[in-house]
Amino acid sequence: MSESGSPNGSTETWLVDDRVVLLDQISVFLENRPGSLAAAAAALADAGTNLRALSIAETERFGIARLIADDTEQALATLQQAGFTSRVSKVFGIQVPDRPGGLAHLLQVFDGEVNVEYMYADLKGVGANSLMIMKLEPVEVAVKLLADAGLH
Repeated sequence: MSESGSPNGSTETWLVDDRVVLLDQISVFLENRPGSLAAAAAALADAGTNLRALSIAETERFGIARLIADDTEQALATLQQAGFTSRVSKVFGIQVPDRPGGLAHLLQVFDGEVNVEYMYADLKGVGANSLMIMKLEPVEVAVKLLADAGLH
C-alpha cells in the first residue's frame, strides 16, 4: 500500500493502491428552488473549475450537491464567495469492474464492518472500470479492509 498523504490531512488525493484513492469532496447546500444549481454551476464555470463527479440529493426545503472538482480549494473558495454554504469532506474513489456483480463484490469486502453512507459514480470512469465515489465510516477500517482485499 503506497501513501501520498493522510486520510486526516489536507492532501487532496490519498493513494491507497492503484484502484483506491481518498478524495476531497465538496458539499454545497442549495435552496430547493429553480436556478440554485445553475447559479452554483455558473460560478464554478466562470472560475474555470472542471467537475469530475456530481451527485444531488434533495429534501423539501434544500438540496445538497456533492462534487469532486479538479481544484478543490479553488472550487470551495469560489462557491463560498458566491454565497453558497459549502464544506469539504473525505470520500473514497474506488475502481469497480464495469460488469454484473462488480459492485456486489466490492460491498462484500466491508462484511458489515463499514457503513456506506452514500455513493455515486464518477462522470468518466477509468478504462474498463467505473469509479464509485463512496462515503465510508469508519475510514480507518475501510482503508484496512480495502488493502487486505488486494484491490490492485
